[in-house]
Amino acid sequence: MLRAIELAERGRGHVEPNPMVGCVLVKDGKLIGEGYHRRFGGPHAEVDALQSLTDRSLADGATAFVTLEPCCHTGKTPPCTAALINAGITRVVAAIADPFPQVNGGGLAQLRHAGIETEVGICQREATKLSAPYLKRVRSNRPWVIAKWAMTLDGRIATISGDSQWISGEVSRGEVHRLRGLVDAIIIGGGTAAIDDPTLTARPPGPRLATRIVVANNRLPAIESRLVQTIDQAPLMVVVPHQVYEESVEPLANAGAEIFRCATSDSLAMITELLDELGKRQMTNVMVEGGGSLLGSFLSAGQIDEVHAYIGSRIVGGAEAPGPVGGNGFRLLGDTPDFEIDLVQRFDSDVYIVARKRDSRC
Repeated sequence: MLRAIELAERGRGHVEPNPMVGCVLVKDGKLIGEGYHRRFGGPHAEVDALQSLTDRSLADGATAFVTLEPCCHTGKTPPCTAALINAGITRVVAAIADPFPQVNGGGLAQLRHAGIETEVGICQREATKLSAPYLKRVRSNRPWVIAKWAMTLDGRIATISGDSQWISGEVSRGEVHRLRGLVDAIIIGGGTAAIDDPTLTARPPGPRLATRIVVANNRLPAIESRLVQTIDQAPLMVVVPHQVYEESVEPLANAGAEIFRCATSDSLAMITELLDELGKRQMTNVMVEGGGSLLGSFLSAGQIDEVHAYIGSRIVGGAEAPGPVGGNGFRLLGDTPDFEIDLVQRFDSDVYIVARKRDSRC
């Protein structure tokens, strides 16, 4: 099963909003075939594994290890349960069940009805971690939220004068571009858009083209900003509170930006409304790149699932130098969300940390 999980990872960024899935075929204790879901709309992992066999008759009597319950409905491809049954597979081991309404235990039931032995729960923790963004979107209709920032050794994202280029090194910045090419949206606040004037594109491009989103509670992106001037390269959405006048956003709309007007002006409610909308658009992973005020709002709203922190080797000091997460914060340590360190990696003189919220719904 661990090999199937390893294979599934290869589909990251290529298969969403579908889940990443891997499959390994075993017969008489030997691996005879393997595959994974390679692209959205393409063959699923089970079919890919069957197609890898040197002789299709080898599948007769084999066991399929798959990271997610096989589908039993016709979508862009025929059901995987039918492919397994027709191939003569006699046992299917799934790491986790699929909560997707058109599956939700139906795939395993269909296999059992055909006389195939089934088992669920092998490497459940690893498979749940792999599929967490998909599982969250299916269950909550909201995308997985990644918070990303770079900070100094003393936890600052800029000096007291606002100088921040560059806190992290070239390798770390390259990793950020890789991540941008794997997500469906990149979100920043209006202040960050004005101060940093970013493009928020992946360089080089990745498998996904992220929608750039500016949450403009108090400040709209300028028409001459890089975000607006590069609308032909990637979509731009500007999220505004309910009371913003139409004439204020009309130039942005005329330039090609999508204006998403929230039903509220409350910063926390705007975030949940935005995430609900992105879920309706079947976005699976979104990344919030700042600034501190916006990240603080996401934190207060309980909407950060994963953190990617790049820690540079400098110390800047200064009581007024900003940290990565602003907002009102928490009065008591016991009220704060708990994150589990998932990865610690060295990038030249930087340290890269990935952490996941322990109680993220997936």
